[in-house]
Amino acid sequence: MAATKSVIPHVLIFPIPAQGHINSMLKLAELLCLSGINVTFVNTQQNHSRLLRNADVQSRFGQFPGFCFETISDGISASFSNPEDFITDLFDRLKNVIKPGFRELLTSNRLKSDARGPVSCIIADGVLGFPIDVAEELGIPCISFRTISACCVWIFFCSQRLVENGDIPFKDEDMDRLIKSVPEMESFLRCRDLPSFYRAKEVNTPNLDFVNTGTLYSVRAAAHLLNTFDDIEAPILSQLRSHCPNLYTIGPLNALLNNLRSSTTTSLPISSNASLYAEDRSCMTWLDRQPEKSVVYVSFGSIAMVSRQEWLEIWYGLVNSGYRFLWVKRPDSLISKDDEGSQIQAELVEATKERGYTVDWAPQEEVLNHPAIGGFFTHSGWNSTLESMVAGVPMVCWPHLADQQINSRYVSEVWKIGMDMKDHCNRVTVENLIRDMMSGKREELMQSTAKVAEMARKSVSRDGSSYRNYEALLEFIRKSR
Repeated sequence: MAATKSVIPHVLIFPIPAQGHINSMLKLAELLCLSGINVTFVNTQQNHSRLLRNADVQSRFGQFPGFCFETISDGISASFSNPEDFITDLFDRLKNVIKPGFRELLTSNRLKSDARGPVSCIIADGVLGFPIDVAEELGIPCISFRTISACCVWIFFCSQRLVENGDIPFKDEDMDRLIKSVPEMESFLRCRDLPSFYRAKEVNTPNLDFVNTGTLYSVRAAAHLLNTFDDIEAPILSQLRSHCPNLYTIGPLNALLNNLRSSTTTSLPISSNASLYAEDRSCMTWLDRQPEKSVVYVSFGSIAMVSRQEWLEIWYGLVNSGYRFLWVKRPDSLISKDDEGSQIQAELVEATKERGYTVDWAPQEEVLNHPAIGGFFTHSGWNSTLESMVAGVPMVCWPHLADQQINSRYVSEVWKIGMDMKDHCNRVTVENLIRDMMSGKREELMQSTAKVAEMARKSVSRDGSSYRNYEALLEFIRKSR
């Protein structure tokens, strides 16, 4: 009797259309491809065009015959002057444009005739509820992937408790008041450390309602993924597993992917990108000329925006610190583009020529692992935080929105791998914290960062927790057919 041919699972991956989410979920897609899983990655039309133009996705995924991209409508209507408006518009488009487009893709014939077979599993961004509805309608499992930190997810699960205990909404003068209603964070969580959505003056706001609804909806998922590792967020993961028992921690994804690449016959280089912006690699040549551990890398991510005054204060602080710096100044990151306050002091320009370098966008993971990098001045996005951990680079954190507020608190108070500049932006503070990171508190910071980096690397090794969890995830996906 002939043996039954094994059917390869077909996983559909769907991130919300934002750089950080696309970045981590494309890493997961590549991991699955390397493990022999067929993958369809669903992007919005505009972001797919930007990826093709600016990233190496064609060469990365072209070697996998079981991989393909699909697109759905964006519904993009305008540009925005601040990130909160961008988030509000994004959530609105997810409900009114992207949700019906996603359902149409899954229930139409667009995927049914695919030679790779029907979709057998959906991995959807965990802030979304509607993919779970579609999966249940089609009778296939849906895995919820939260691309933010576990500590932030846990706060979202505690939203109702925050309301009942009167912790939210809070007044401006209460920013440093300790919050006692989030288990495992009672000793250090302040009002100002809550995710940005909680800063609204009312309990029921569209953005917070969207996140809370998605969080509560996610418990219906067949399984849950987090881009973190057990050693770094163990107490929080224990709490989350009471709500999401089938939880796989498979991070740091960048380190796990690099390990799996190195153990396969893939012809791709270890470094790759999923950038919606064109990377300027001239900064790597500049870094090659700098002394070891002498440069501060400055980047505030793909969404954060700064005022002209903040921009000048940061610039003065960097110059006055006396350290070399590589600064990513995203072209659309300046809130005001008028001429007000545009007169730049000559000494700033001259000092930057001597020891600074600026680019519109940089290959961040490569930069952080360059021998010349001594510290990271960051917005505390979760991908950036993990990449800094793996590279063993200490941080000065200036968070802006979403999970960045709680990430920066953990960096400074729990993991002791950096300092928090939350809600402050003046040249003296920037100068002092940069000096502390690069010299004054250098020894203690480096002890902590080295320990965390070793834990991260161990987690993705063959006998590490994240590697084992990834193998268990593969088994779950293969049994889902």
